[in-house]
Amino acid sequence: MRLGPVDEIPFGEGRAYAVGDDMVAVFRLRDGSLRAVSAVCPHAGGPLADGQTDTKVVICPLHLHAFDLTTGCSTTGAFSLNVYAVHVDDDNHLVVSPLVPSEV
Repeated sequence: MRLGPVDEIPFGEGRAYAVGDDMVAVFRLRDGSLRAVSAVCPHAGGPLADGQTDTKVVICPLHLHAFDLTTGCSTTGAFSLNVYAVHVDDDNHLVVSPLVPSEV
């Protein structure tokens, strides 16, 4: 699914987007790479797009659960997140699609 322009997300931040019936958090990391995972923390519904990130994890702002941005796995014992493929198209817009488990 095609989302907004990549420039809407400052480096080091995330934004939440509605993708069908799901909410997806897209992160533009400080190194310029993009990651996309479920936008809602499975622990207590925290807004993951507002969490702190580095190049490997996002930390939920509510209860500090951490999730690997590549696999969606929690490093703190919470349930895993769905992971999405994300890239920028020729018009500089974000495009996301779900990854199947074997691609993670």
